Amino acid sequence: MEKIFVIGGMGAGKSTAVQALVDQGIPAIDLDQIGHEVHSWPIVKEELVEAFGPEVLDAQGDVDRREVAARAFVDPASTRKLNRITMPRIEDAFRTKMDELEAAGTDAVVVEYSVFKTRFASLAYIADVVVAILAPLDLRIQRAVASGFEEDDVRRRIAQQITDEERAEAADVVFVNDRSKQELYDQVKAWYLNHDRATSVAC
Repeated sequence: MEKIFVIGGMGAGKSTAVQALVDQGIPAIDLDQIGHEVHSWPIVKEELVEAFGPEVLDAQGDVDRREVAARAFVDPASTRKLNRITMPRIEDAFRTKMDELEAAGTDAVVVEYSVFKTRFASLAYIADVVVAILAPLDLRIQRAVASGFEEDDVRRRIAQQITDEERAEAADVVFVNDRSKQELYDQVKAWYLNHDRATSVAC
């Protein structure tokens, strides 16, 4: 099963790239969505409250992920604290989904991976192809704010992520998304339909 990882910073356009692949019949795994699921687990709620305070729960007792982000992405130590709580559970849930797809005979899967750091850490070591979606920083911030995020929150999150230069260095394929969504969609679709799957899986 070919494993295509799509990486990129906040507001870069990862979701558009993933959609271009999904529309070619490839199932997708969104690690952010798995993170949403993990945050609903009672043990995770308990540990988040212990680490960051009861304010991370909303009026219904659910985890307010934006409040968690506001507290966790203020400095590297707080980010590491969050990752220690959530990442082992996210990784376990991810591997379960991957095993299910492989057992079903799936030819390829696309994974949207927002917190990518290197190909040799965490989940990325299993990737056959890493596709990086890059965009100018100001444009990324503008897009994220337009989607509903506060600018200060966006800047905090971006500051805790690797740079586009590091993403480009780690990737097999790079797209610069500084124009329209449709152009990125078309570029990713064309790449997938013409790429050498046998070579990428063998890497």
